[in-house]
Amino acid sequence: MRNLEFKEELLDYSHWRDKLIQSIELYREWRRYNKFNDEQSNDTILSILQSLRADRVTLAFVAEFSRGKTELINALFFAETGVRLLPSSPGRTTMSPTELFWDQKGGSYIRLLDIETRLEDTSLLNYKSQLDCWTQIDLDCDSPTQMQEAFKSLIATKQVSKDKAYKLGLWNEREAAEQGNINPEYVEIPCWRHALISFPHPLLKEGLCILDTPGLNALGCEPELTLNILPSAQAIIFVLAADTGVTKSDLEMWNSHVCNASGQQRQGLAVVMNKIDSMWDDLAENHNCDAAIQNQIQSTASILNIDQNFIFAVSAKQGLLAKIRNDADLLEKSRLQKLENYLSKDILDQRRNILTAGVRKEIGYMVSESLKLMETKIVNAEKQLKEFKQIDFNNQEMTEKLMAETREHQSTYLLNVENFQASRKVFAVQARMLINSFANEKIDEIIKRTRVEMDKSLTTFGLKQSIRKLFDELRDLLQDSLDITDETRRLVKAIHKKFRDDYGFNEIEPELFSIKYYQFELEQIFAEGDAFRNSARTTMTEQSVVINKLYTTLIYKARYILQQAYRDSAIWSNSVLNPLIHQIKDHKIQIEGRLQMLKKINQSKDMVAVSIAQLEAELAPIKLQRQQLVGIIKAMHFEVKIN
Repeated sequence: MRNLEFKEELLDYSHWRDKLIQSIELYREWRRYNKFNDEQSNDTILSILQSLRADRVTLAFVAEFSRGKTELINALFFAETGVRLLPSSPGRTTMSPTELFWDQKGGSYIRLLDIETRLEDTSLLNYKSQLDCWTQIDLDCDSPTQMQEAFKSLIATKQVSKDKAYKLGLWNEREAAEQGNINPEYVEIPCWRHALISFPHPLLKEGLCILDTPGLNALGCEPELTLNILPSAQAIIFVLAADTGVTKSDLEMWNSHVCNASGQQRQGLAVVMNKIDSMWDDLAENHNCDAAIQNQIQSTASILNIDQNFIFAVSAKQGLLAKIRNDADLLEKSRLQKLENYLSKDILDQRRNILTAGVRKEIGYMVSESLKLMETKIVNAEKQLKEFKQIDFNNQEMTEKLMAETREHQSTYLLNVENFQASRKVFAVQARMLINSFANEKIDEIIKRTRVEMDKSLTTFGLKQSIRKLFDELRDLLQDSLDITDETRRLVKAIHKKFRDDYGFNEIEPELFSIKYYQFELEQIFAEGDAFRNSARTTMTEQSVVINKLYTTLIYKARYILQQAYRDSAIWSNSVLNPLIHQIKDHKIQIEGRLQMLKKINQSKDMVAVSIAQLEAELAPIKLQRQQLVGIIKAMHFEVKIN
């Protein structure tokens, strides 16, 4: 598969996403037109739309040095430039994590973050918003040669003292001794900690983002990479060298960083066994080479415990050369096309499923509620129309009886409203307790206390214990919230049941708030942090620096989860009774309309036909609005039961 086909698949994905956005916008307008809208639901829909518009398909490439990772990126995405765009000469190439994307607002540039910022207690995410902290190089996109030269800045190095390199996590005494580098006065280290590259490549303009990570040194000293940036990628491509197989450092990177980042299901995780051209033998039969490659794939699958179908044996070097020379035979021999097919088909399909599931989670209940309310409106309207067609309005006594019954329903409605307002006040008190259980003040108090204890710790063991204590206290906070959540859920169920049983409201199962998701996410964060902390690389680097950065990263993730719980509980509390509110309002409109018609009929029997015609005219647009909603639901790819 050529880049053109990959671009077409990505373009197709972009069109699909645009249609999803359009359907959600139509739903928002539908709610406004039918007076279902409220501030909370509108904010939820706007948040989803903002997230979808900012969506990027991120592919992360991870490998130890000299595995041909950057050459693979060149071959997959940038062969049409006719040059080796990203520096990928033998030896160490990518010296810092590099993100490639298109920033339409910022234009074409390389932004470089100084390596010394590793010593600061500031996250990479925060640095991205502080442009004055970055060194910027402008790119001339009309000149691949200028871009190629500018990209060489990514591999810039400098000499620093051994002590400074140690503090930065870039010096390991044992590894240096193994290489014969004993007690040097100065050490060569990368100049840059992180790089951001923006330029209008066709794939990047369609929303592709490429993350190129360096070796174990960077991942072992940058918890944010392993715990935040890699897990946000739609696919992680782990690159090995066919001529070496799975080395000790490869296995450590796989176990400590790659598997944790991809999650327990290992979704979107693939292994590339690069440099198969080193196994080519012009003097031997092709089937012998194929058998050797297959044996290497089987061995790799066994060691990494991954399905062979997700291991791709390729030659990035020969694939790049084949594309530049337009050599179809060499491209086929490089086996690059199978990997390209996986990226353009499987990964994009997975991304579609993830986005659809996310939208369904946020507004699925809202959509289902809208459909049920419209169906209730239709049932009530048809019931009244049928009744008016069957009643003998020439019977004065019957007409007066219907008016009396309707006035009685009106009195019941007023009692409904009164009881609802009372129930709403009780719920508001309980809901405020639920929301406050996730308040920032409580979280900040825990964080501040454990931070003080960490600052007093003089040992690595003390630092680790502080992190453990932090998560124990956050667990307790969620456990306290659980009791409040259960009580709030019981109250919501009771309110819905009362109005269903006492006043005949149609049953709409209320959406119930749960903290299980936040508990699970918090445990995942703790487990990932524990695995990172106990990795061999972390134990061999400057502990105070790494553990402090780990703490900062874990705090960021834990705070985000609990803030999400706070926001979600507030949105839920403000919207969970909306179905009842809509039914009460519709009930009022129906009673008042019915009473008005009966009064007119009572005054003149000639109004019977006019009233029936009016009911029929009112029913038609309700059915049309329901039909439009069904079309919107289908466009969203929602699985909602439609009668």
